[in-house]
Amino acid sequence: MTNTTLPTRNEAWGFYGATAGFTDADAAWAIAAPAIAEATTGNAEGVQDFLDSRYGRHFADDVHNGIHAGLDLEAAINAGIIRWMGWTISRNTSRATGIPVGLPYLSGFVTHFEIQAELAD
Repeated sequence: MTNTTLPTRNEAWGFYGATAGFTDADAAWAIAAPAIAEATTGNAEGVQDFLDSRYGRHFADDVHNGIHAGLDLEAAINAGIIRWMGWTISRNTSRATGIPVGLPYLSGFVTHFEIQAELAD
């Protein structure tokens, strides 16, 4: 894992675009990217691509729900990470993505995007 946080490449959508609707997107990204990297042991590119994806948008929706429930931004992001690490990849998701069944959801998707980035190089 690197300690580098890469900026979004998708300001209109994904996590960044979704958080811009309810909080400071730059602040949310600055908290979420390193926290996700630490929780998943993912690299900066995998985290960036995850957050820029439709799954990142879904993660932002979860963060928004936490803020709506009264959590501050950092607590909402951490609650989302805990929730997403508690879910596991299902057989259907595995068939659709190739992520092994049973992996924590967040780790699985960050790793999926790491592999996709390596294959694209």
